[in-house]
Amino acid sequence: MKYKFIISTLSFALVITSALAQTKLKTGVWRGALKTQSGTEIPFNFDVKDIAGGKQELYVINSAERLKVTDVTTKGDSVFIHMPLFDSEFKLKLEGEDLKGQWVRHLGERDATVEFSAQPNTTWRFLKVPEKPLYNVDGRWSAVIGKGERADTTVGEFKQNGTKLTGTFLTTTGDYRYLEGSVSGDKLYLSCFDGGHAYTFTATIKDAQTLTDGKFYASTSVQDWAAVKDANAKLPDAYSLSALKPGYKKIDFSFKDINGKEVSLNDARYKNKVVIVQILGSWCPNCMDETAYMVNYYKKFQPKGVEVIGLAYERTNDFEKSKKALLQVKNRFNVQYPLLVTGYTSNKTETAKSLPMLTKVVGFPTTIIIDKNGDVRKIHTGFSGPGTGEHYTEFISEFEKLTADLLAERSPAR
Repeated sequence: MKYKFIISTLSFALVITSALAQTKLKTGVWRGALKTQSGTEIPFNFDVKDIAGGKQELYVINSAERLKVTDVTTKGDSVFIHMPLFDSEFKLKLEGEDLKGQWVRHLGERDATVEFSAQPNTTWRFLKVPEKPLYNVDGRWSAVIGKGERADTTVGEFKQNGTKLTGTFLTTTGDYRYLEGSVSGDKLYLSCFDGGHAYTFTATIKDAQTLTDGKFYASTSVQDWAAVKDANAKLPDAYSLSALKPGYKKIDFSFKDINGKEVSLNDARYKNKVVIVQILGSWCPNCMDETAYMVNYYKKFQPKGVEVIGLAYERTNDFEKSKKALLQVKNRFNVQYPLLVTGYTSNKTETAKSLPMLTKVVGFPTTIIIDKNGDVRKIHTGFSGPGTGEHYTEFISEFEKLTADLLAERSPAR
């Protein structure tokens, strides 16, 4: 009897261990929702898939974007999802088939947590059955987000197909990436989650030309917004927002790359070359959109005489922490040009101190274009990513035309 009891206990333990090891998320499309401090949801969808080796991965869905997430771990009823960029993760528990827990952002010296829940087999985002729209908001809008000194005049661009709504807001420092949602009756809903930022926009559609009572929710804040339809709405010239101080023609710096090697614009590698200096941060979604583009740009133009250098401004001055964040960027996008740890933080005032020849740094990313003589020819603030459609393709065309023109210029005499 004693032996039978031991064998039964061992069998039971093996069954429990096997069950824990085999815990998986239900495959298919889920609806996840972050809960802001004001109690409003920031919803998004994600698609869970089984892959080889008994593992799983998921794709965060924002309009046309599918953000691949491969670091998905289950242990018993615990689920850990580490996002590929922006140093954030989900710490969750399975309750039946549902998930509940927290989204944790690691912000340098502190963490920020947001309540999260998700349900499988749920493809809707805001409303399971939206009402018939009273208006169509398709088109371009002049939108003001915030009030007073913090008010930001933006350009909203929306595409409506029945109740489904997609679009983005373009700003002087970039865009709000891929927003997705719906129109229901006289209400507008849009949201986005990319692992670093989470947004919900709501508004009342007063008429075909006016959006009122708008609310812009982030995880810890809420701002008012409103918009009027304007086919001619546009932003200031992105090349006009930052410049060299009087008396300067060049910039200069020397920072360590992620291997600890000092890199300077005076290095032989950059002599008589067109050089693109990318001011970025691993925490910045628009910077990641620019990096994805810049990787392909570098493949195309580096053989023709172009070099690219990334100057990183992280949430911390700590070299090792910054290096860890940049290695994720390097590996995610297969970056082949140097990424330098400046040692300055993402505070724009501190960023400007690292390049004192600039009048100011308005936002991330900022791109500095240098000719073969080492002279700064243009400074571009912000980046309109693929979520902006034609604005993205127009930028690429313009930027690569500028590159070709600079390459065609005579090299300086040696």
